[in-house]
Amino acid sequence: MSTATMTAPRVKAGADEGRIGLRANLRHIGALVRRNALQIKQDPESMMDVLLMPIIFILLFTYVFGGAIAGKGHQHDYIQRLVPGMMAMLGMNIAMAVGSGVNEDFRKGVMDRFRTMPIARSSVLIAKIVVEIGRMLIATAILLGMGFLLGLEIKGSMLAFFAAVVLSTVFGAALMWIFILLGLSVKTPQAVQGMAMLVLMPLQFGSSIFAPTTSMPGWLEGFTKVNPLSNLADASRALINDQGAVAHPALVTLGWAVAITAVTMPLAVAKFRKKT
Repeated sequence: MSTATMTAPRVKAGADEGRIGLRANLRHIGALVRRNALQIKQDPESMMDVLLMPIIFILLFTYVFGGAIAGKGHQHDYIQRLVPGMMAMLGMNIAMAVGSGVNEDFRKGVMDRFRTMPIARSSVLIAKIVVEIGRMLIATAILLGMGFLLGLEIKGSMLAFFAAVVLSTVFGAALMWIFILLGLSVKTPQAVQGMAMLVLMPLQFGSSIFAPTTSMPGWLEGFTKVNPLSNLADASRALINDQGAVAHPALVTLGWAVAITAVTMPLAVAKFRKKT
């Protein structure tokens, strides 16, 4: 077993999860975050999606679809639409990797070792979330850096800009609980990825991320209005471009994030306890 795996927290034998206090719980989460970070250090290829996906996606969509949507020679205008929308998309794609990682850890027996320790079961999953949020922020920074190189402008205040980043991060963290639950419910990482794509594709392309929704059929336009990715993209776009209503899509996005977390986090922790 790797050195990173052996850094799991140890507490006094005989303690149980019900008696673990907040300070001990935070200490366990910190140790598990360090373990996950060391695992990434030992396998740097696992960061390739975070480093390359934002670059490939922004170049692809800007120069393949930008001219068709905004008009030839007007890709700069499309950048102002695309980048805030892609901030929403990144969170969902990275969240998918969390489910695959949890499933793989169970297959390797790592999670079984953690479950034999007197630590809060939620701390193992929360540590996963913390590390993946870090990966998400790195991907977002790369996306924004490429956006600035291609002409992205922050037309609102810096506070509004950072609010867009925070909103995308909060929603992405909520989505991770869905994919953790999925990773705990299916047998293989390939099954996680296959089922995740069935969810990702309709939500991403049936939204306002890449194109205006006004040209869509009525039934699809109606779906985009309730699609949480559309609301997140619209809120981020309004914050960065300083145009359009912000309050409604931002509140809808936060409402989705709270509801998703409230439902899937307890289910994921319960599934983690019972999984064999």
